[in-house]
Order: sequence, then structure tokens, then C-alpha cells
Amino acid sequence: MPLTILRALPLALLAASPLPAKVPAPPRPALWKVADADTTIYLFGTIHVLPAGLKWRDAAIDKAIAQAQSLMLETVLDRDPGEVGRVLASLGTGKGLPPLAERVPPAKREALAALVAQTGVPSETLDRMKSWAAAVVLTGASFSRIGLGPGGEGVEPQLSALFRAAGKPIEGLETPEQQLGFFDALPENAQRAFLVSALDDPKAARADFDRMVAAWIKGDVAAIARAFAEEPEFTPQLRDLLVKRRDQAWAEALAQRLARPGTIFVAVGAGHLAGPDSVQHMLALRKIIAVRMR
Repeated sequence: MPLTILRALPLALLAASPLPAKVPAPPRPALWKVADADTTIYLFGTIHVLPAGLKWRDAAIDKAIAQAQSLMLETVLDRDPGEVGRVLASLGTGKGLPPLAERVPPAKREALAALVAQTGVPSETLDRMKSWAAAVVLTGASFSRIGLGPGGEGVEPQLSALFRAAGKPIEGLETPEQQLGFFDALPENAQRAFLVSALDDPKAARADFDRMVAAWIKGDVAAIARAFAEEPEFTPQLRDLLVKRRDQAWAEALAQRLARPGTIFVAVGAGHLAGPDSVQHMLALRKIIAVRMR
């Protein structure tokens, strides 16, 4: 799967990596601040999938976390771990659909069959799924092929643990149903592009992942933005629905949050804080400036 798409995927779909990655030290992922007279909002771009044991926090991030009175994520998953599965089953089942193999180009059908076999999900079950929902299921298997899988090492679980240990509240910008609903709203051609993206060559996908982690850990926002711009499978429809519209909604929510005093730490996928459709850009359109701290 192209890692640009992975960066933009809703958090509800992503797990963590148990494998190490070669990244530069010391860590300096990008951090921004939005503030007025009585409110401070820290903006931090995350990687939803991380190699286990990767050190990504530094003094600046720890200081912002300590000052924050609450945490805001894309969505809060651990309140009801089964919710994503229930929503996926509800939204993702279709009627009168062609077999899944007919929804990918002939050249990709062998790769599809191999990935379906790896999931252990009966092909008849996948055939009944909408293209986006089948892509979500296959994404898990495609992660496993490049050495990624459950492990609890993503940025969001680590942040959640820190805030809960400190007795600080955690809230979400979206619900899991809203997140998966973005895919359900995609036209069929965009859903199929997402499906095909899960069938990419594993070695190339892993190399892309390692490059993405390296760019993120050193705060290279320009590299993240270039990856979005250069990825052909991240179609304009996917980009508009998974990035632009969500960033617009989040910017509006943050603008409203400035009306209440206090300090919050906002952590969303790093791809949402890079490029022309970033949350910072959407805030600037509202005359609200996000200042990069480093």
C-alpha cells in the first residue's frame, strides 16, 4: 500500500509495527502552536504505525504534553475496541456486487488471490463487501507482508497512556463511524483505487514506510508533502475526502476551541499537517496562525 495513503488513513484502521526501523537520532518530529490570550493548542503530526521501541519524544514534546490539560486525537478507539468491527460490518456490506477479483485489473488478480489467502477470510465474504471495506480487510494483511502488525506502539496509544496516567481527559475529532463513513462516501472508482493500492509490492512498500518514518522523525514536513503530491494512486478523490475535507472540519473545530481557555495537545496523522490542504493552511484561511516551534 502506498504510504501516502497509509498516512491519511483514518486512525481506526491502523495498528503498530513490531520491527525496528533505521531512523536518524535525535528525534525532532514537527510541533506547532496556536495560541491567543488564554488558550494554547499544540499541533503534533503522528505516525499511526511505528516500529516498536522507536524513541520519538524529546524535551519540547514532553513539555507540551505536561502543559496540556487534555488530549485530542482523530478518534478515541480504546473506549470500545469492538466498535470498528461492528461499524465495518454495518457500513461495508453491499448487494449485487461483482466478485472482488473483477474489481481489480487482470494484472493484479494473482496478487489479490495471494493476499486474500493470507487474511484467512473466505473469498465469498470479501465478495459481499464493498470495495473500500474489502480494501480495509486486505490492508491488515498487506501490513503483515511488510513487517507491520499489532503491537500497541503507535503514537496515539502512547499519548493516550500518558494522559490517562495523569488523569487528563481524551477526546476525538471524529467517531469511528465517521471515519469509516469517509470511505463509504467514495465513488466506486476511488474505492477500487484504494483496493488496488493494498496490492503493491511488499519490498517497495516497506522501503516507502522506512523513508516516511525517517522523514517524520526528523521533522521533514516538505518530504511528507512531496510524497502526497507524487503518489499517483492517491487520487484527487481520495485526497479530497480523506485529507482536505477532514482538515477543513478539524480547523473549524480548533477555531471554535480557541474560544475556551486552557491548553490542549492535538495529535493527528502527519499527512494532515503537510502540504497545501494542511490543517495549518485551513486555520490560516480563518486568520489563525499556527507557529512551528521547531
